[in-house]
Amino acid sequence: MKCEKCDQPATFHISELTGVTPAEHHFCETHAREYLSSTAEPDKQNGGFLVNALSHVSKQISLNEAAEELQEQDLQTCPICGISFYEFRLRGLFGCPHDYDFFNPPMDAFIFNIHGSREHRGKSPAKQGGNEKNRMLLIKYRRDMEDAVQYEDYERAGQLRQKIKLLTEALNAD
Repeated sequence: MKCEKCDQPATFHISELTGVTPAEHHFCETHAREYLSSTAEPDKQNGGFLVNALSHVSKQISLNEAAEELQEQDLQTCPICGISFYEFRLRGLFGCPHDYDFFNPPMDAFIFNIHGSREHRGKSPAKQGGNEKNRMLLIKYRRDMEDAVQYEDYERAGQLRQKIKLLTEALNAD
């Protein structure tokens, strides 16, 4: 889901319960801060500036708590594929199937807000090509090879490339 004001991913979902029907807003972090820190107009029916000031303070506290929690979650990385929660939020794609389990606590509300459900009800491919263990091993080898190239350990990268080739052939043969 995208921010109402820009093309960034919406990471803050705000529900306002001020009127008869609730209003939902979806913002990126920048626009959420802007929205919550904007000065409210005085509301004569609900007690004027005092109610708005209390509402503003409450919104600001909630935003700061949410931002701190999000920063902690952004630092978490999957031990198998190495993707961080921040990378996921930017791209909208996980690196491996284990990310759903690893990032489960922060993902539960996130997925529910996007899809309206906490369960996947889609289909799986009829031909999956190999077992789960080999697919996870392939992801790990690819990640390790990227790291080896980055650290200029070309001998290890060559060994990993050979392992990837053999494992890919085995998976495609199934």
